[in-house]
Amino acid sequence: MSTLPSLTSIAGTSIGVAALRALEDGREDRLFHDPYAERFVRAAGGDGYWDTAPTGWAAFAALMGEQVAVRTRYFDEVLLRAVAEGCEQVVLLASGMDARAYRLDWPGRTRVFEVDVAEVLAFKAALLRDAEPACECVEVATDLRLDWPRALREAGFAPGAPTAWLLEGILYALTSEAAHGLLDRVTSLSAPGSIAAFEHLPDNPALRAARTAISAEMANLWLGGPEGEPDSWWGRHGWTAQARDVREVAAAYGRPAPAAFDPAREGSGPGWVGIARLPKTE
Repeated sequence: MSTLPSLTSIAGTSIGVAALRALEDGREDRLFHDPYAERFVRAAGGDGYWDTAPTGWAAFAALMGEQVAVRTRYFDEVLLRAVAEGCEQVVLLASGMDARAYRLDWPGRTRVFEVDVAEVLAFKAALLRDAEPACECVEVATDLRLDWPRALREAGFAPGAPTAWLLEGILYALTSEAAHGLLDRVTSLSAPGSIAAFEHLPDNPALRAARTAISAEMANLWLGGPEGEPDSWWGRHGWTAQARDVREVAAAYGRPAPAAFDPAREGSGPGWVGIARLPKTE
């Protein structure tokens, strides 16, 4: 794999999350199938996630493994349903090691835009050369701190068409101001009838302790995101949101409450996944 682009500038979180998806894929009762997750992790030199777990990784995986499995299945279903209901373009913001363009059964007309920095997209593309996407997959190399809406439009995104957005692992990694700035931009690009699948995980003592055991960078990952409950801050941008407690969604899939969000566990806190809709005009 010496021809692969370097991953030195990519936060380890995307590889760590891929490792959690790979672990889920190996279960007999898996909630989804992701045949590419392990490929990404091993190519990044992450064999140790399974063989000799990095310091703190096992504790973090124990806290977040079920949550990642549940949110992945939930978002898979939401996005496919949105496309079935008329959203023919899908935008994966900060797509990381997401392989949904390849592993989900998209209708042939679907366009999936993967938005991330160039080295992430190049690394993933190099590993997927032998795979065929199940839709039109468009890579948009940009940084969410820059003018990414312009890059998205230049890649062929149509602001006048209903869109399915995915905000996975993003909002809580931003300050409240930056999160609302992101939602402003999403709203400005969204036609009536668009949907946004999102999660929000306010920090809690159990998560903070597990991240600290991994690295200082991981310890500082959570910046809080929007304040308050999701329906209020989505409403500020004109969307109607339905947030679900991640424990409720886990139970619907036959899984226990994810440890970091289980009230029976000391240091836990709330966590949500949900759907926001931009109302159609009369």
